[in-house]
Amino acid sequence: MAKIIGNALPNIPWQDKPQGYDKPVWRYDHNPIIPRDLIPTSNSIFNSAVVPFEGKFAGVFRCDNRSVEMDIFAGFSDDGINWKINHEPIEFQPAPGCDPCVTRKEYRYDPRVCWIEDRYYITWCNGFHGPTIGVGYTYDFKTFYQMENAYLPYNRNGVMFPKKINGNFAMLSRPSDTGHTPFGDIFYSESPDMTYWGKHRYVFGTSSHSGWQSKKVGPGPIPIETDEGWLMIYHGVLNSCNGFVYRFGVALLDHEKPWIVKERGNFYVFGPEESYELTGDVPNVTFPCATLTDADTGRITIYYGAADTVTGMAFTTVDELLSYMRKYPHEV
Repeated sequence: MAKIIGNALPNIPWQDKPQGYDKPVWRYDHNPIIPRDLIPTSNSIFNSAVVPFEGKFAGVFRCDNRSVEMDIFAGFSDDGINWKINHEPIEFQPAPGCDPCVTRKEYRYDPRVCWIEDRYYITWCNGFHGPTIGVGYTYDFKTFYQMENAYLPYNRNGVMFPKKINGNFAMLSRPSDTGHTPFGDIFYSESPDMTYWGKHRYVFGTSSHSGWQSKKVGPGPIPIETDEGWLMIYHGVLNSCNGFVYRFGVALLDHEKPWIVKERGNFYVFGPEESYELTGDVPNVTFPCATLTDADTGRITIYYGAADTVTGMAFTTVDELLSYMRKYPHEV
């Protein structure tokens, strides 16, 4: 049995796998947990990030307003299921030593949140003459500091590792273009100071024989450290006759050199099936952005955007994911 390296989370939101269910990831039976109109101005709330916080839970949420302007908002929950999201977007102030121009805002979406050492780092797709990776941090989810963008345009899906790799901060990303990118591979980068990013490495790209990930792939939630390597949940996209379809799968990355792919799944582990995933502003999308993990039990709770409209929750374990990946392996 594989073991998650990390902290116990006895209050992780959880439902047991339904009897007779043969898939590796199962849905919360009261999905969606966050409706599109939870705050007064929102058109949709999806592709958001959640972390444990002070014995409860906090998060950064993508809330597109009714002008369909994309921004990110802080939110809080006692149980990880029922959420209160602030009605106003996050107002960043420049991090110490940063020019005030870093807080210039065009748009912000698809955040991730990652605890590293002494603070919660936030990454998101930041409008800066095109999409790139914005970087900030908070200690309390009340005051937020913005740092320099990690990269030049164009880039999306900046996902931090929860610990330094060989003494450096580490991030996965998916270089892109200005539009609804018709391509996408996963890359790895390092930084000594969260400002200057380099040592870029190719991780993996699309698959010619695994249709669900044949158009593009990109990192999903923060990688999960295990005793066998970094477990990465990633999204894959199929270009169907009816448009793009977003599903997610898993890969295992080397612990010391995470750009080396040890194993990768050929089958997806989760995809759009329910009405709230098949129908919405962008149909046929299940997009994972966050996980909660309990090292004691191996449980993993996944938060995902459904049809770019609402937020759903699903459950699995580290052994379920690794076993399924190994049952249906992809050549690496």
